[in-house]
Amino acid sequence: MYNGMERIRQGISSLRPSEQKVAQYIVNNPKDILDMPIALLAKNTITSEATIIRMCRSLHIKGFRELKLSISASINQDVMGTDRYEDISADADLSQIINFVSHNNFRSIKSTLSLIDEETIGESISLLDNARKIIVIGVGASAIVALDFEQKCKRINKWCEALTDSHTQLTSAVHLTPKDVVIAISYSGETKEIIDTVKIAKQNQASIISLTGYGTNTVQNLSTINLYASPLEKSIRSGATASRIAQLNIIDILFTGLASLNFELSVDLLDKTREAIQSRD
Repeated sequence: MYNGMERIRQGISSLRPSEQKVAQYIVNNPKDILDMPIALLAKNTITSEATIIRMCRSLHIKGFRELKLSISASINQDVMGTDRYEDISADADLSQIINFVSHNNFRSIKSTLSLIDEETIGESISLLDNARKIIVIGVGASAIVALDFEQKCKRINKWCEALTDSHTQLTSAVHLTPKDVVIAISYSGETKEIIDTVKIAKQNQASIISLTGYGTNTVQNLSTINLYASPLEKSIRSGATASRIAQLNIIDILFTGLASLNFELSVDLLDKTREAIQSRD
């Protein structure tokens, strides 16, 4: 069971005001929710049962029963928000920098794991396995993640191209077909270059796998399948470090799943590419 509290904390900012009231009440009183009927929660938050159901759907939770089960899982995992990100300070010494960068990266991966849905990951891997070609698009820090997936796919002879230039993204999207897959990487889900490319890809009926922060965003709404990386960085001073680590973790999961579908062939190709590289030494 995924971590319901993590979904609420990460998605609360994208909710409607009435839904935010319910979400904030749950964040403040998680244990009380476990035995609380939906009618009582609506009364305590001065909302309605319909608002609670809409909130669940906005957070990609099927209903109130599933919400309570996921909150229970959160409590059992003992990750109720005590483990927070740290940020850069002007007088940090090297030991502090090592500790808080490592801590933030670990926290980002841990938070991302709580959002993963195995069925959705499986569907993504199946799409990639059957794709005529894979296009990975990203700009800025997300471009680094896109290039990483391209490099991995080339090791197992899977057609994949990372596109990090907006003009190249647009022109390549024009030639996509229903047999192709786009992985659209955008931390905010609102990157204009990515949105424009995804719209063209969708017009050509290509499948689109989004990798964004949790919550509602434009790229997510345009996509076939949505994957999430933790968006918990607290300051622009930290840059996209922790979110990039979380995105790379998802990319590694997709690649490993893809390679495992054709295990013997993948191992053979990985060995051959390793030998080719080592022969240059």
